[in-house]
Amino acid sequence: MVELKTDASIDAMHAAGRVVGRALTAVRQAARVGVSLLELDEIAREVLREAGASSPFLGYRPSFAPTPFPAVICASVNDAIVHGIPTRYRLRDGDLLSVDCGAELDGWAGDSAVSFVVGRPRPADLRLVDTAERALAAGIEAAVPGNRIGDIAHAVGSVCRTAGYGIPQGFGGHGVGRRMHEAPEVPNEGRPGRGLPLRPGMVLAIEPMLIASGRDHYYEADDGWTLRTTDGSRAAHAEHTVAVTESGPRVLTAREAL
Repeated sequence: MVELKTDASIDAMHAAGRVVGRALTAVRQAARVGVSLLELDEIAREVLREAGASSPFLGYRPSFAPTPFPAVICASVNDAIVHGIPTRYRLRDGDLLSVDCGAELDGWAGDSAVSFVVGRPRPADLRLVDTAERALAAGIEAAVPGNRIGDIAHAVGSVCRTAGYGIPQGFGGHGVGRRMHEAPEVPNEGRPGRGLPLRPGMVLAIEPMLIASGRDHYYEADDGWTLRTTDGSRAAHAEHTVAVTESGPRVLTAREAL
């Protein structure tokens, strides 16, 4: 069942989304060569603490997971697509890092992700990250009343495929509300005009995931969480929580420009 949020509820979700935006901004500013993923997780924890927010990631254990998630961010490096667990790994020059973060504030959730290069970037990585952001923007643009879930999926997938990138099948966006993951599912590839109609009050996490090689294959790492590209190619992930409104899409997790 898809819950339609009131304007007041969407405003409350925007407050949670601003916390997520601040956490991701702080992590990105701190992500330099030599900094560990655990240190980045602690920075995000501090932002949540200062805001009086909690983490929907910490302790989360879906049916596929062997253990509860131990951190407040997912930190996925290079060939890791999503769900990377922060470790003592210290960032190296040229690493491609995707950071996913959520926050719960006053009973409402926000969820967002960003990818970027640490140190000196490879042109191919910059193109991959740029395409992820363009796919996200296309998906957001399609999140309007009268469209359907398939229109969002088609918009995202068209940008990714036209650029020659792979899309990990079975993973995509989702509804957001009082819980981080709610109905409906929002695939990263689909047919326009198909699927659930979009109505004002729906709040969705739109999150393209791209594989640089153009292949769609991935595997689950030994930690039971991290998804990695089968061929070792790099991956990028971008995400915003977006409300469908009569006046157009409203991004609830916008970040300050760096």
